[in-house]
Amino acid sequence: MVGQEQGLPEIKFDVAELYREEVFTDRRAGTLRRMVPVTVDGSHDESRPVLYAGQTQLLTPGGVLPLMFEIEAKDLAEAIAKFPDAVKQALEDAIEEAREMRREQASRIVVPEVGGMPSGGGKIKF
Repeated sequence: MVGQEQGLPEIKFDVAELYREEVFTDRRAGTLRRMVPVTVDGSHDESRPVLYAGQTQLLTPGGVLPLMFEIEAKDLAEAIAKFPDAVKQALEDAIEEAREMRREQASRIVVPEVGGMPSGGGKIKF
């Protein structure tokens, strides 16, 4: 295999985790995806739950912010009803993640090199 010889990972489908994806949209608020578990022959896998995921975009001063989130629902009607609250939660999570990244960046300690010069360069040695 060429991929194996070059140290690239082997990529193949996990046949135990197959889903058929159905997309629903109102062309305004966003998109809902229904992920229906299927077997390798494409038939509905009754042993696993149907999953729902939402997606929308918010216009911010910094540009468009895409939001993707899971919605716990038993059917499409419930997923649609829960969509607004899921958007709010995804936005709150994104804001908190940005704050945490800002805190991590601010807490980094910058230690200058001895003599103000990077180590290994800029010094004349005899």
